[in-house]
Amino acid sequence: MSASAPEAATSALCARVDQVSKLFGSFAALRQISVDLEPGRCYVLLGENGAGKSTLLRVLAGLLHPTHGTVKVFGGLDPHEARERIGYMSHAPMLYDELTAQENLQYFASLYPERACLAPEEALRLVGLDPKLTRLFGQYSQGMRQRTSLARVLIPQPDLLLLDEPFSNMDIESASQMVELLARFRHGTRTIVLTTHQRELAMPIADYILRLKAGRVVEFTPGSPTL
Repeated sequence: MSASAPEAATSALCARVDQVSKLFGSFAALRQISVDLEPGRCYVLLGENGAGKSTLLRVLAGLLHPTHGTVKVFGGLDPHEARERIGYMSHAPMLYDELTAQENLQYFASLYPERACLAPEEALRLVGLDPKLTRLFGQYSQGMRQRTSLARVLIPQPDLLLLDEPFSNMDIESASQMVELLARFRHGTRTIVLTTHQRELAMPIADYILRLKAGRVVEFTPGSPTL
């Protein structure tokens, strides 16, 4: 089953995944996936563990090369050519335990000298954290670590935001606040692709539902976003 829209002009798309397979030895994590991602939309990836959701995100982020097929972003670029325009939040926080949240974000902002980055204080406030907090990141609760991780990927204001289980370790109130933040972020031309095992949390911003099974797309349906 294809989630691609052949009639859509590539230049008008945020990303096009064309017949992509990803093999790890003899194991096929992705099997001939085709997906077109439109600007300003939120795509929610669903599926059991091992379905290929995280692998697809990493391929879109340019962290994995497809074994077969092609991935193009922003009108025909390879993801590696557009890394500054792609934000990727993995299961691991990718932050330094011995620094405060603000010190972490100051460091990551310095990695994007040509981007109009958010101020670290602003990014922290956006995710509901106090930028004046002096506690080291390593002493944060799981929910606070998740919020800081999101602040990190928001710093360069990416055009494509890839989130792997962003609601994990969050209570319902915190997750709802994150959904509202993502709704504001995607307005305009920014695209969000997120994986979750908590479908109900993502439904308010889901423009499309994309379900994977054993590395294949088995469902691609419109959502009913309310935010």
